[in-house]
Amino acid sequence: MTKYSIICADPPWDYGGQTQHSGTKTSDTGGAETHYPTIKTVDMIPLFRPLIDSWCEDDCLLFMWTTWPHLDQAIELGKGWGFKYVHTPFVWNKMKTNPGFYTMTQTEPVLCFKRGKIPQPRGTRNERQLIEEMRTKHSAKPQELYTRIERMFPTQKKMEMFARIKRPGWDCFGNEI
Repeated sequence: MTKYSIICADPPWDYGGQTQHSGTKTSDTGGAETHYPTIKTVDMIPLFRPLIDSWCEDDCLLFMWTTWPHLDQAIELGKGWGFKYVHTPFVWNKMKTNPGFYTMTQTEPVLCFKRGKIPQPRGTRNERQLIEEMRTKHSAKPQELYTRIERMFPTQKKMEMFARIKRPGWDCFGNEI
């Protein structure tokens, strides 16, 4: 089995039926479960831990997309998969706001977790944290994140979990591929 030094994951967070936007559900509004099957964090840990363990090199980074309401669950998930939370290297400004319970939200963080050491050799170390790219369809992520990771770790094998599209240079795992 192929081993990876870089894993990027966009977990199918469960919102318990809660919609993300008010109003009529369309292709870019409504709860996540209107677009794909979601999984509770407590179930994702044991379900995917054996795969993660079989995929990881001794030195491996996990870049995990999350939403602000799932920040604590994202850290729990990363730890449950055997990683240590180390940083929030990227924040995506979606250039559109969503109604929130406390403020209008328009950003989404990417957390970084580590097993072992930072994979070597390193590429760039001067990548910017903020990614500004217009949000498109539900859960579609900006290519710029993957481009930055590729510059940071140009020679490492890469896997995208819960992938929705095939990216050149990345192996993919997900029910939408």
